[in-house]
Parts: sequence; C-alpha cells; structure tokens
Amino acid sequence: MTTPVFIAVVAVGVGVGFLSGMFGKGGSAVATPLLAAAGIPAVVAVASPLPATIPTTIAASAVYWRRGWLERRVLAATLALGVPATVVGALVTQWVSGAVLVLVTDALIAGIGLRLLWSGPGEEAPAEEPASTRWSAVIGAGVGFSAGLLANSGGALLAPLYLTVLGLPIKRTFATSLTAATVLAIPATAIHIWLGHIDWAIVATLAATSVPFSILGSRVAVATRAARLERLYAITLTVLGSVMLARGLL
Repeated sequence: MTTPVFIAVVAVGVGVGFLSGMFGKGGSAVATPLLAAAGIPAVVAVASPLPATIPTTIAASAVYWRRGWLERRVLAATLALGVPATVVGALVTQWVSGAVLVLVTDALIAGIGLRLLWSGPGEEAPAEEPASTRWSAVIGAGVGFSAGLLANSGGALLAPLYLTVLGLPIKRTFATSLTAATVLAIPATAIHIWLGHIDWAIVATLAATSVPFSILGSRVAVATRAARLERLYAITLTVLGSVMLARGLL
C-alpha cells in the first residue's frame, strides 16, 4: 500500500470500528464504498473488509453479552438458513462485477437509513415473548445470501430487520446482529479467499484499527438512550449511503 492509501485505510478502520460497535453491524458494508473511494480496486474493496469484521464484531459483541442482551433463539434460527445462504451468495460473486457490488452496497445502506427514519425511533423495553423463529429464519436466508453476494457480514441488514420485522428492542437487536454477523462472515470469507479477492495488508490494517474502536462504540451505545440511538443510527446510514452512492454514480 502507498502511504496515502494506508492512511485512508486506517481512517476507515477507526470510523467503521466505532460505528460497528455503536450500531450493531459488522461494518464491511460501510467500509466497501469508503475503500473504493480511496482508490482500492472494486473487488478488493468489496471482499477485504470481510475477514476484519470477525475480530471487530467479537470485540463489540462482548460488551453486549455481559449485559445478557443476546436473543439466542433468534440467533440460532437466523444462522440455520443464513450460513448456507451466505455460501451461495458468495459463489455468485464470480459472475457479478465489483463496481456493481459497490453501488448496490451504497444503495442498501441509504435505503435502510431512510426506512428507519420514516418509521421513527422506538423505546427500549425488556423482551417478553421470544421473537418468531420462523421470521428469524427467513431473515437469515435473505440476509445470508445478500451478505455473501455483497461480501459483507450482514449486520447492515440484520439490525434494521430485527428492529422492524421482529420488534426486538434496539440494544438486544445490536447484541444479536453483531453475533450473527460474526458467524456469517466466516463462510463468506472462506469463499472470497478461495476466489483470490482479499488483500491481507488491508485486512490487517482494518482489524488493528477497528477492534479497539468497536469496543468504544459499543460502550457508547450501551450508555445511550434507545430512542436517540435509533435516530442516530438512521441518520448515519442515510447520510453515508447517499453520499457514497452519489459519488459512485457521478
């Protein structure tokens, strides 16, 4: 890596790590357009953030686990279909251009943010009845395929779907989506290693910078009121996704 590219990757790692911990997502979907904007080749920008997601999400998840917010039944149902769907999606990337994947990722981020802004923030409440495992499995299949195709961990989709479809409280949502994203990143990473899409220098730089900031972000989220956290989440995704999508289309 050249010095300017190294500096850009470090900055992406810091920013994405913090956002990942604070908003319950792996961060690879956000890292992809930022790396592409820094001049990283499209396919490498799509795939290289994925292995760095694994230590980042583990570190952030631990902060939520200690408070008992992980929804285990939702997690199990999500992964039952999500893992095989991720493998299928990752294999399909052989026939889709990297540039298209970057644009789809940008649009996905912006769309999720707008959906959450439209629905408005909710309030944190203790979980009463277990969320539907059937819908959790449906979410897992759809997000898993998307995660494999777009070479991300799925957290960008899991968190808002857990919020809007299952009605999980936001901090339980983040705890569960981070854990699911960790697992979904593993088969997708293996496929992209096999396809030769990963630059390990970028992976190492992203992991080294994102892990400590993901812990910081998750601690900030734990201390933030639920309604404010949802609003911040929606605004961040909308602005970031829209800016990067506009850049990619120009």
